[in-house]
Amino acid sequence: MAPKLLHMRMIVPFLAAALAVGQPQTALGGPPLLTVTGSIHGGDAVLSRGDLKALPQHRFATSTTVTDGTPNFSGFLMRELLEALGAEGETVVAVAANDYRIEIPMADFGDFDVIGALSMDGVRLSPRDKGPIWIVYPRDDHPQLQDIRYDTRWVWQLIALHVQ
Repeated sequence: MAPKLLHMRMIVPFLAAALAVGQPQTALGGPPLLTVTGSIHGGDAVLSRGDLKALPQHRFATSTTVTDGTPNFSGFLMRELLEALGAEGETVVAVAANDYRIEIPMADFGDFDVIGALSMDGVRLSPRDKGPIWIVYPRDDHPQLQDIRYDTRWVWQLIALHVQ
């Protein structure tokens, strides 16, 4: 069975997901960027940049352990994506293009405004600079996030999420 494509639309004040069967290359905003599997409603979802940009976009500046200064990040809230997909679980396994995998407690996304960053300092993230999606925590807003346990959850070149 082929994964379903997801096109998001906002219904004030909540999001709803409209699932449509199709080929990944026909995704709303171009080729697929992110696959979400596991305990979500409607089966596996394959999302394009357009799908992810259709979610409300959020911005914040924060320091990182791998960049200079305090970059400004922009992207979708991870919790809003997971809510739109009807995710039910305790953890999310985030997978990077280099097969780096880490379990992230679902509670992180409720406790903090963690984003799937699509741009940094107004520039679209590419694989050369940790994109096209980088999980970014608002590190400077919460002292507890300035800890190695959270630093390992900043997954760059994110390609997949598995909800369990």
